[in-house]
Amino acid sequence: MSDTQQRIDELVKGNEVLLFMKGSASFPMCGFSGRAIQILKACGVDPKAIKTVNVLDDAEIRQGIKEYSNWPTIPQLYIKGEFIGGSDIMMEMYESGELTQVING
Repeated sequence: MSDTQQRIDELVKGNEVLLFMKGSASFPMCGFSGRAIQILKACGVDPKAIKTVNVLDDAEIRQGIKEYSNWPTIPQLYIKGEFIGGSDIMMEMYESGELTQVING
């Protein structure tokens, strides 16, 4: 496992709610990342409890997370070490009530 993959793995396993995104929770740098934060807030997640990683600050992480998850886009949500998906999947899961269950489960 490369150093970058190791760093990503430690982040994923060490945080309850982790969002790889463009920007930060208080200042998203793309619409999809902003939507992901809004969905988490709508699920009752305290924004302070969301660990975010700004992929714009680290090119290795930006590419590495796509390889780690085998998912081509950002944002990427992980809950309790499990890859959930991007903003579209988050929205579908939120609308069905499944995302809230995963977060609270």
